[in-house]
Amino acid sequence: MTNPIWRPTDRRVAESNMLRFLQAQAHRLEHRDYQSLYRWSVGSSAEFWAAFWEFNGIRSMARYRSVLTGPDRMPGARWFEGARLNYADNLLRPEHRGTALVFYSERGDRIEMSRDELRRDVAALARALRLMGVGEGDRVAGLLPNRPEAVVAMLACASLGAVWSSCSPDFGAGAVLDRFGQIRPKVLFATDGYFYNGKTIDCRPTLARVAERIDSLEAVIVVGYVEQKPDFSGIPGARGYVDFLAGTEGIEADGPAAPEYRALPFSHPLYVMYSSGTTGVPKCIVHGAGGTLIQHLKELQLHCDIKPGDAVFYFTTTGWMMWNWIVSALALGATLVLFDGSPFHPDPGVLWRIAERERLAVFGTSAKYLSALEKAGYRPAENVRLPRLASLLSTGSPLAPSSFDFVYEHVKEDLQLSSIAGGTDIIGCFISGNPMLPVLRGELQCAALGLAVDVFDDRGRPVRGQKGELVCTAPFPSMPVSFWNDPGDAMYRAAYFERFPGVWCHGDYVEMTPSGGFIIHGRSDAILNPGGVRIGTSEIYRIVEDFEEVAEAIAVGQEWEGDVRVVLFVRMQPGHGLNDDLVERIQLAVRRNASPRHVPAKVVDTPDIPRTRSGKIVELAVRDAIHGREPVNADSLANPEALDYFRNRIELTVR
Repeated sequence: MTNPIWRPTDRRVAESNMLRFLQAQAHRLEHRDYQSLYRWSVGSSAEFWAAFWEFNGIRSMARYRSVLTGPDRMPGARWFEGARLNYADNLLRPEHRGTALVFYSERGDRIEMSRDELRRDVAALARALRLMGVGEGDRVAGLLPNRPEAVVAMLACASLGAVWSSCSPDFGAGAVLDRFGQIRPKVLFATDGYFYNGKTIDCRPTLARVAERIDSLEAVIVVGYVEQKPDFSGIPGARGYVDFLAGTEGIEADGPAAPEYRALPFSHPLYVMYSSGTTGVPKCIVHGAGGTLIQHLKELQLHCDIKPGDAVFYFTTTGWMMWNWIVSALALGATLVLFDGSPFHPDPGVLWRIAERERLAVFGTSAKYLSALEKAGYRPAENVRLPRLASLLSTGSPLAPSSFDFVYEHVKEDLQLSSIAGGTDIIGCFISGNPMLPVLRGELQCAALGLAVDVFDDRGRPVRGQKGELVCTAPFPSMPVSFWNDPGDAMYRAAYFERFPGVWCHGDYVEMTPSGGFIIHGRSDAILNPGGVRIGTSEIYRIVEDFEEVAEAIAVGQEWEGDVRVVLFVRMQPGHGLNDDLVERIQLAVRRNASPRHVPAKVVDTPDIPRTRSGKIVELAVRDAIHGREPVNADSLANPEALDYFRNRIELTVR
């Protein structure tokens, strides 16, 4: 077993929420350790989730009659029947005081909102929406930056039982219409523009096109971000957010200081989330309020060890599920720190200065950000003081072992580095961190409580110490309620249960280690298969991206002479070029550190790599492009123009 790169102190363990929960369930466990707690959580699933409900003190207007009905049905199991609750009621708990939100813009603006102010704004906005006729089941969409207005609008909708769905304002009109056009929202909250990397981007042309094309819209509420009083006369049905909130449209401005919460069933829809859209029109994934709430609180309270008064941050946009996930920390009495803009403008230290000023306890980001930070030469430990930072979270793609080294050498030595994995599909994590367990270099710490995680080979048999499909063999509360416009759940079943009937197949290619941790080798649909040997792309990336000359890489399989060969594209660091010597060193490093099968047959430089708007590189789109096929739904990419460099590359067709 690899030696840990970090161990929690006895005090850290003793003060953790995880240990408090474990001790409360000690009479049910074989041993007082996480492994025993985990086995109980999946072996007695209903008992576990009921115990966590009580531990957290989830607020409900009516108590559940049964915890789990149909435990052998997946999909089809039903959770907490009879319960009536409200997601916003739990996030805006009256016992929590102090600061709710702190917002920073790329330009350095700082806005602070107290708990009382947040409750008042949510109440006012909910009242305005209700008088417009917005109620249970109505869809409300947000095309907003990661600002307080996005949180307020979402909570106002949740308080009414409306369904919230959001995209980042950097989505083009086509990508927005592909998403919101399917769910037909009644109201759209949108920004007039946003700032990124020192530039000001006007969103009003996009809004005008979207408002013209979605005929279900009764109002477009425009938030003035770029301009205090923007001109939105060219946008059909547009109103100003400030006026709408203040009640100048004939709505009484005074009212209760707290929202009125609708008592709703556990499975009542809360969010519509979207698949990446890189393999077709994005799937609309409907998540229930109760499942989202209990899953998030379990992860945030136990696995992330968030406590009242902690300042927590995740670098995300409103178009990535990590926004929905981290907002739930409000229910724990935490202060949510928001940021909108480029994490490298005006320099790579911008987020770390915020971390120092706000005394963050939790800093969340993507693996790509940490890699880029290291490549930029910025060392947080040399520039800022982070005395309260206890956890650094990373997701979006596998975290390379070298990034583990970077964090412990150049961010902070005493820090729980939690590489976590799950997805939009479950709006949470299958694999998570743990404040009671050590961190091993290159590994995710553990399977998350209450989720029966396993690794299957191609025949559906559990395997250990070898690579396979990440699966979940039993129901859990945050499974989607449904897909939108999916009669008979046909798309839902095909997405997760076609490979192994009755078992959730997530689409990640993983390995369970002897420690009980996990290594993720990439997405299953991007697996390379030279000579019939399955290779995960991240196995190549973690080697190649250690080269200081390489900024990032993407590997795909190319059909070649009746087989598949590995082609590696590299984006070089400024001032460096790809030459024969570097190609040989890359190939040799891959051979030595992986296997001869992993060695790329071709190494090609590229000025850019296509990615989704949440920062994930898209191997499938590149694979299609180099084969002369048109990638599906390229509009869903953050930089679709990057695909131009991969279409019909001459050096890939010369034999």
